[in-house]
Amino acid sequence: MARCYSIASRGLDIRCPGTFSPLPSIPSVRRAYGPQQRQELGIRVKSGVSGASFKASQSQPSSKSRATNMVAGVDHNALRAQAVEIGDDRAVTVNKRSLIDKQLSRYSRPWSTLRELIQNAADAAASRVVIKIETNPSTRVPTPQSDDPSARLKHVLHNHTINQWVIENDGHVFGPEDWARLQEISSGNPDEDKIGAFGVGFYSVFSISERPYISSGSEALEFYWKDNDLRTKRFRSPQTTETVFQLPARDSGSSVPHGQELSSLCEFLTGSMTFIKLQSIELFIDDWRMLRLTKSIADAVNLQVPTDFIRSTSDKLMRVSQVAQQAVQLEAEWMKALESTSSLRSVNATLETTTKSVFSFFKRKLDAPGQNMTKREQDEKLAANAIVQDMTATSKHKAFFHINKASISTNVNRELGAEFLRLRKKSPPKATTVSFLAQSYDEQAASSLNEPIVASKLFKSVVPENQGHIYIGFTTSQTTGLAAHLEIPALVPTVEREQLDLNSKHIKEWNTELLRAAGIVSRISWTSATTDLQAKLSRYPGMTERKVLAPHELQEVLPAVKWLYASFDWSSTTPLSNVGSYIQNAFWNCGKDFSLISSRGFVPLDNVRVSSDDLSFIEELPTLPEPLLQYGLIKRLRAGDVLSDVQIEDIVTILEKSKKTRTPLQLQQLLIYLATKARAKTIGQREIRSVLDATVATDEEVVPTQIIALNEMKEYINPDKIPPDMPVPPSTIPFKYTKKLSRFDTDALGFLELDPLKWLQWLVDSKANGQLTSEQNIETNSTLAGNVLRALAKNWSGMSQDSKTRMTALLENQRIIPTKQGMKKPSETYFASVKLFADLPVILPLGNVKEGFLTALGVRKTLEIGVVFDRLMSGSSQQWSHVDLIKYLASVWDDVPTRDRERLKSTPMCPAEPLEGRSSEQRYRISELYEPGDSLRRLGLPILQWPSNYNAQSKEAKLLGILGLRDAPPYTDLVNIIATAGQSANHTLREFALKYFIENSQSKGYNTAPVASVKIPFVPVQGSEGKLSVPANCFTNERVAVLGFELLRADLQKYSVLLGVQADPPIDRCIQRLTKKPPRTKRQAREMFGYMTSRIGVITNQHVEVLGSANIVPITTLKNALEDEGSQVRHLPPRMCFLGDGGDLASLCDFVDFGKEAEMFLLRCGSRHEPTISDLALLLTQQPAKMLHRLGIDRYLEILIKVAHMWDSFKKDRSLIEKMQQAPFLLATKIEAPNESNDPEENDEKGGSKQWHLAKARDVVIVDEIGNYNLFKNNVLAAPQQDEMLEDMYAQLGVPGLSSLVEERQQISGLGPDNRPNQRTALHLQSIIRERARLFLYDYSKESLHPNRDSKWLEKSLSVQTVRSIVIKTSMKGTDIKHIQEKTATLRQESKNWVICITEKYNMAQVSRALARLLLVRPKPRDWMVLTEFLRSELSGLQEAGINVERILRQKEKEARVAEERHQRQLEQEQRARDELEALQREMNIQGGRDRDRNIEEETQDLMPGNFPGPSDGMEHETEYKQEPEGLFGGFKKMFGLDSARKPQPTLSDGEGLAHDNAYATEHEPPYSDLEPNEQPSSNKPLAPPMTPQQLHELTRKALQTTRPHTSSTLRSEPSVHKVEEMHTTCDAKPGMNVTYTGSASNHRVFLDNEVLQTGTTASDFMTANRTGLAHFASVLQDCATIYNLPASSLQIFYDASGTTMAFNQNQSLFFNYRYFQQDHLAMLEAGDKDLPVRHWATTTAHELAHNIEADHNVRFQNVWQALIETHIPNIAEVARRVTTTMTPTAGPPRQAAPPPSGPPRPNPPRAPPSGTAAFKGAFKR
Repeated sequence: MARCYSIASRGLDIRCPGTFSPLPSIPSVRRAYGPQQRQELGIRVKSGVSGASFKASQSQPSSKSRATNMVAGVDHNALRAQAVEIGDDRAVTVNKRSLIDKQLSRYSRPWSTLRELIQNAADAAASRVVIKIETNPSTRVPTPQSDDPSARLKHVLHNHTINQWVIENDGHVFGPEDWARLQEISSGNPDEDKIGAFGVGFYSVFSISERPYISSGSEALEFYWKDNDLRTKRFRSPQTTETVFQLPARDSGSSVPHGQELSSLCEFLTGSMTFIKLQSIELFIDDWRMLRLTKSIADAVNLQVPTDFIRSTSDKLMRVSQVAQQAVQLEAEWMKALESTSSLRSVNATLETTTKSVFSFFKRKLDAPGQNMTKREQDEKLAANAIVQDMTATSKHKAFFHINKASISTNVNRELGAEFLRLRKKSPPKATTVSFLAQSYDEQAASSLNEPIVASKLFKSVVPENQGHIYIGFTTSQTTGLAAHLEIPALVPTVEREQLDLNSKHIKEWNTELLRAAGIVSRISWTSATTDLQAKLSRYPGMTERKVLAPHELQEVLPAVKWLYASFDWSSTTPLSNVGSYIQNAFWNCGKDFSLISSRGFVPLDNVRVSSDDLSFIEELPTLPEPLLQYGLIKRLRAGDVLSDVQIEDIVTILEKSKKTRTPLQLQQLLIYLATKARAKTIGQREIRSVLDATVATDEEVVPTQIIALNEMKEYINPDKIPPDMPVPPSTIPFKYTKKLSRFDTDALGFLELDPLKWLQWLVDSKANGQLTSEQNIETNSTLAGNVLRALAKNWSGMSQDSKTRMTALLENQRIIPTKQGMKKPSETYFASVKLFADLPVILPLGNVKEGFLTALGVRKTLEIGVVFDRLMSGSSQQWSHVDLIKYLASVWDDVPTRDRERLKSTPMCPAEPLEGRSSEQRYRISELYEPGDSLRRLGLPILQWPSNYNAQSKEAKLLGILGLRDAPPYTDLVNIIATAGQSANHTLREFALKYFIENSQSKGYNTAPVASVKIPFVPVQGSEGKLSVPANCFTNERVAVLGFELLRADLQKYSVLLGVQADPPIDRCIQRLTKKPPRTKRQAREMFGYMTSRIGVITNQHVEVLGSANIVPITTLKNALEDEGSQVRHLPPRMCFLGDGGDLASLCDFVDFGKEAEMFLLRCGSRHEPTISDLALLLTQQPAKMLHRLGIDRYLEILIKVAHMWDSFKKDRSLIEKMQQAPFLLATKIEAPNESNDPEENDEKGGSKQWHLAKARDVVIVDEIGNYNLFKNNVLAAPQQDEMLEDMYAQLGVPGLSSLVEERQQISGLGPDNRPNQRTALHLQSIIRERARLFLYDYSKESLHPNRDSKWLEKSLSVQTVRSIVIKTSMKGTDIKHIQEKTATLRQESKNWVICITEKYNMAQVSRALARLLLVRPKPRDWMVLTEFLRSELSGLQEAGINVERILRQKEKEARVAEERHQRQLEQEQRARDELEALQREMNIQGGRDRDRNIEEETQDLMPGNFPGPSDGMEHETEYKQEPEGLFGGFKKMFGLDSARKPQPTLSDGEGLAHDNAYATEHEPPYSDLEPNEQPSSNKPLAPPMTPQQLHELTRKALQTTRPHTSSTLRSEPSVHKVEEMHTTCDAKPGMNVTYTGSASNHRVFLDNEVLQTGTTASDFMTANRTGLAHFASVLQDCATIYNLPASSLQIFYDASGTTMAFNQNQSLFFNYRYFQQDHLAMLEAGDKDLPVRHWATTTAHELAHNIEADHNVRFQNVWQALIETHIPNIAEVARRVTTTMTPTAGPPRQAAPPPSGPPRPNPPRAPPSGTAAFKGAFKR
């Protein structure tokens, strides 16, 4: 809120709202503020002697004026424009020492001063820099008298101190502008070609010297300090051509660099020679030259840039014009002092832990053969440990590398150039360079030759190891991602020159373009290196002759390729990862052609493939050597799908395009490759087939030359089945190509094994077609035939029966069997054992061909049956009978061929026993006859004629059984016998056949026959003697007869299963019978429905759908008429019937009663015991008059109310709702006047009769305004007013409110300002309304009120006005009925506001009616009656009536008053703080303040919400007790007994009622506060904005949903403390917790403090000793979880021996201290009192739940805590009431306290006062 502050400034006493800036002059104020605004702001403008002055009112502006000031348009631009007229003009001063110190803190790298001076020398075109360290002798250690120079040098290094640094260079001497810039901070070098930009680099000299001295040319300058002011003295000096910097040591005790420090300095200087334009750098310590660096650069050679390269960067700011390569030699000469023990120890440690040399990284990657790294390591270690004797001796080493320097032209637009000039103080260069420094394989080999140990450390930053760095003159911390350095002098770094500036928009644009240019230069360098390697490869014979590198040729060039690929590894860059992305993207995008080494030399990337397999069978495909796969460049290409693995498509393409065929060896290799891939499941049959179809091989080893096209090959030879030297089909691949493949491999390649049967088929077909020579013909070549038979016999046992049959069929007509009579068919030949006739064709010996195979082919062991018939029977004089034939066959049966056996089975050769009508000469097949037996004879079956006794166990009988002789008739024949006998009335045969069927069911298998499916009637049923039925049509359950089904004969029912008879018909048939012929009598219904109940288990939902809608329930209107068959009966579906007597509804609905058993069936079919609400609603719409007549008014109205209460259950039934809207079923009343008068008062006096009517929705009105109803009650049908939900239903059906049909016209006199009466009465009533409306609206729900109309809205939008008279003309729409009334109060609307007009003597009831209509959606008479009582009664009377007037009315007043006081105090403190600011700044120690802030920051880590330390935690606090506004939340504190003075209070992290009570304060100021004990800190941080109810509701919901269990077995956190900004005197302190899981109590996990466990108490001891108490505590927490609908597992129990933490919240898991429950509440629960404990811990739970939203105890936390309790008060009261009525005292042994802690006792908090119980219970009575 804006306020006016009064602060004197230059004679003016006015301030802008909410600021400390003085206001401008009076004219500007007049222009900015109009007269009305100045009046509202309290500004008085008056004239004075010298100008004008005005004052602002010091009183607080009214809310209206403040709002006006905030809303009105204030011309701040005009105020600002005039501010200069009255403002103080002061210069901004700078503490130069502090500025330089802060600037120096940016230079974190060592030797930054030397870096800046060397860079300056390079900018001055110097070629030589000399660095001298002049020393002071030691005052403690005397100089050695020895003449040994090594001893003197060692003494200087270890004992002397630095006197000064002297740095000389031979560059251009300083000019006037250089001297001027030297004396200006941040002036920078305007030369766009120079690196310096910020003008602060030189000032790094102040890090080592307080009085730098510079001499250059004929002038000199010295810096010196005067207090904190830096000054210079410039004077003339002798003329010189050099520039000298003398830097006297800042610290006189600085030691001379030696050991590691000296080594570091030398490394830095060596690295400085990388790109810098210097030829030499020398380092002296006194007169000893410790190091000399000399750089030689060869002439530049221009690199060839491919014509298709894109030389411009993506944004077109840079273009690479040309690139020149320079070979560089860097020679270092150093004293042996660098190899002293201390230096070498450092070198040795570095070598052992990181890299052996600058080049060893690449050598390890290369793994070049012949390198013995172990020997190298040993030599280095021995050299490092050697003791150097002559420290002044020198060593030398040379390093070789090359630099590719690119010329870059720039094209900067005007906007970028202007911003660059503004930020850098110089224009961007029009041309610049980018240099690429790397080392080739040959250069590293030359550099590492005889490499000494010190050289490896000196040169490690010259040539990059794993990653290079970006140089801007000198190296930065930014890496390149390559094993190469990049110098980009035009890059803009950050101030400290350690990183690139990619933050500023325009600088980022410039820098990223330079990085892209560097990527292009890197690509050109790559192309140059690959071109050199390609030229080297071109000299190999493999490339010139075969275009394929031989393995030894590839091995020769591979180390150089590895080195190149390792250089372009493209690692992630640091510290800015996107730097590498810019370089890489430009690298890849600048050119399309990218070549890689392959088996065919350097070829384009698109043609190279990766494979780890042997692809020598397709040497035309360029493949990447496998050793290169480990390099990052290759990995990135593969990851980006740029370099792909060998695909089958690649092989197919080459095979199809190649003009030469594969050799036999290559074909074998190809097949092995494909088999390997198929075995690994990396290729499928489609890919394999595509390769095979494209492969053609030539075999020149056979004559004539054989061409093998694999697309024609389908089979392969299995030598285990077919000999390889046999003729095979042309689709079979020769065996020599597949002999190295397993069967799995050949199958995977899609080749099929040549089946012996298919091979035989080919031999037979080719012979028949004449395609074979005589040697290949199996009918002419007996040797070939024998081999074929042996091969087939070998496979015979493994063949399937079908294959054997097919093979037999193929050979049976082939003359393939060699015999004495020549080649014969198998069926024409006999084994040698058959000697019955001499002229038989007996087979010749066939070796290993098994007899069984030949037998299967048809070679006979016995004579052919026809021959037997011809030779032995027909030709013999003695004729054989059928008995003799059977006996012969039984003797030789095992050798009888299958064909003969089948002939015997099909030949009629045996007669049957003679019977009447049957000839004895007739012959039958054996399968048509039955074995001799009496039972079979009685059945009339044909019996085999057998002269002698028939022995069923003889060989002949067994043979007859084989040939088909029957021992029993099949069940079908028996069924036919029974059915035929029944039809012919042969009951004897029928019964014998049934008996035979039953008795032989087991032995003959009739019990498994599908008799139930027989369609011939053969089963005897009840009813008549000869009646037969099909098994499916008769049943055994007697109850099915009621549905008309037949029953099995009683004596056969025990054989029902054998006869195929079921107990019950299928349920579908039962339903069909029931629906087709439903019952007509009550008895039939009882029996039918009772039977259906017994089948209810098989009635499905589909059946229910049919039955529920079928007319099967008999109904009659005559009593007991259902017992009479002839009575009139109608049938209804079960769904339309109800069960029972029906009571009042019996005459309205169809109720039936067929007994309990039948009732179950009807319920299953959809019948109900009584109508549902939907049924009643439908019934009401169908016959409302009938129902009203039968039920009466009261009962009818009761049903209507019941329907209204269940409206939600059927409101979505649109069909029913439409019927309800159209039907005249709604009950309504109309007051019939006793006379014709329209005067309502007269009617009321005489009384009118209330008439009830049934009407449609459109004809009824809802009484929503009782006044209007009293006027028109004789003219409207009014809805009943007994039930609100009934009115809601009427409204849902479209019944309008009476107010919508009534029109009111107001005639009010006294509204005008000239005719307006005294308004004192109106103002008084207005104050009463505003005061009491808040009380009235407090208990109304949001749905009952008009949107956004609350007490606040009422104060803004409602006023009361006194008028002279009020006349209301009321009429009903659509009628001529009108009423005129005089009233004392009415409501009228003016624009967006409302006015209650009253007369001098107003009726409060009429005021209440008007006000209720304004506030409530549907006001009732009781509403305006209550409102009338509120307006009439005094506050004391309302208080006595039980209304908490004080709490409700004073809550907002207190909050506003406290906020106002707080804000006023803040203003006073801000003023006081401003006056004391300078004094406080002088007294503060800046460094100490920084340390203190850092300590506080460390202490405030790992905050645990919900904790606050007590005195035992070692934290002392002193806070000012502040009485917060009580309001509703204060009532909650009293309610839960939290406002008592406990010392100390247990902590719930509540900043008001618990942790900051006066009794809890200590005597000392907290260590983290800089304020006085009673002083509130000033803060410009605004208070937390108030939250809307919707926001609070969302936060409470989130607090409940985010609560979760603590699943870990431990919990540990550190103590912390920090200030809560919104609570000015509050500091949140959280003690540390260290607890361990020990067990569970119900669903709550229990944790024990580790201090208790350290005393010797075990977890089991604690759980056992406190089992009862923990159970009680768990029950209380379970009630708390029920109150807030939380999972019980989210509430944990913990126990500590001391401390003030009652509960805490750790990561949304809530923990509660059992010790407090044990002390305060355990005794209550054991005594049966659970009321107070539940309320107390429910409040504690709400507190910790609020910490799910806010960790600090600020205003937001307070709001959430309050909302949680308010929302769940009903739940708390209900649970407390329930537990009070159910709780009984605990019986059992007395409880045991928890084990006491060891050590000195600590004070525990006392128990809460018992008075809290009464307050707790009383708070919930409302």
